[in-house]
Amino acid sequence: MLKQDTQSEKTNDNSAEIDESSTENPAENQAEQDVSGQSAEKDAEAVGKVDKPLTPEEKIAELEAQLAETRDQLLRKAADFENFRKRMNQEKQNAIEFANQSLLLDIIPVIDDFERAIQSGEKAGDLNAFIEGIKMIEKRLTSQLESKWGLKRFNSAGENFDPNMHEALMVEKSPEATEAVVKEDLIRGYLLKDRVIRPAKVKVLMPEAAPQAAASAASE
Repeated sequence: MLKQDTQSEKTNDNSAEIDESSTENPAENQAEQDVSGQSAEKDAEAVGKVDKPLTPEEKIAELEAQLAETRDQLLRKAADFENFRKRMNQEKQNAIEFANQSLLLDIIPVIDDFERAIQSGEKAGDLNAFIEGIKMIEKRLTSQLESKWGLKRFNSAGENFDPNMHEALMVEKSPEATEAVVKEDLIRGYLLKDRVIRPAKVKVLMPEAAPQAAASAASE
């Protein structure tokens, strides 16, 4: 009996404490209820908005807005591409127009040397000194073109005739020649980095039997 009375008293005490705690903070409890109520209302409004179907007019307005935005983006892209195309064309044109600028800057000092050589020859009247000056300028120019630009002048005298490198301006028959050989450079040829950009104009020695051999080959 004592135990039961003790337990009942503890239960009553706990109930009293709960009642006291609930009665002590009535404002806090009311605030919590208000917040929960507002959240529920907002959730209900959101659900109502999602579930509510759009009217045909609203759908048309939404599609028109999307179409206008897409059209604006396409116009911007087209304008950007046109500006890019114009800029690339301008850069390409500038590259073509000024491609030889570095080469010309190397040639200008040579022109200055020619002017000084001519002035010096006119004043001194020494033809030999003038010729030596011209030789020095020619050597400087060819050396610079070869070392910096890969332009090389080649000699053909004594070489076998090669139609890829030589252009025969004169032909001379020789009993000593066994095949076509370049006898003399009339105008020397030039290579640009191992590519023939101007064949040499040459005088060629031909064997005397070459025409007969060619005639017999043609008859066969």
